[in-house]
Amino acid sequence: MRTPAQHLSKADARLGTLITRIGPVKPRKPEHAELYPALLSAIAHQQLHANAALAILGRLKANCAEALPDPATLLALPDEALRACGFSASKMAAIRDVAAKAADGTIPTRARALRLSDDALIERLTSIRGVGRWTVEMLLIFTLRRPDVFPVDDFGVREGYRLLHGLEAQPKPKAFAEIGKIYAPYRALAALYLWRAADEMKKPAAKPSKA
Repeated sequence: MRTPAQHLSKADARLGTLITRIGPVKPRKPEHAELYPALLSAIAHQQLHANAALAILGRLKANCAEALPDPATLLALPDEALRACGFSASKMAAIRDVAAKAADGTIPTRARALRLSDDALIERLTSIRGVGRWTVEMLLIFTLRRPDVFPVDDFGVREGYRLLHGLEAQPKPKAFAEIGKIYAPYRALAALYLWRAADEMKKPAAKPSKA
């Protein structure tokens, strides 16, 4: 039986060359095990530099005994408190909806999430204000470690494929979904390698040193 890396290498020879060169890759360690705090963090990070988002979350924790608030606590916080943390009006509405959806069970616990399919989780979580498919796919890959998620809307994944295969333009998401079928059932691992391809191949080649 082939390993996931061997399967990807056989499916895509150019990806196989990259896999051989850089060796094993793994998803980064998730900051949160549960979906509720992971979604709060994801919303805080939207359209912000990571340091700015972490500062906002740090102020929120400082208001709540140095921990992210549970749903009931978050829903009870006044707008002024959230605004003082640095949340915009749209993000305040989004994190309040996250809390409400956690309270009513739309956002499952990790134990419950592990029994739900990728599609079921995407359908549930994209019903939350400010949460799109890409955000859920990132949670599936990095928080739940789902093996067969292929984020076709992700610029970096498409760019990695473009660079790896010497294409003039990135494949469109619909076409990329068809292309990605060759990587199943390890499409999340393929995405990790394509992100690496985008990072490495866009770097300018080192200039030769002068004698």
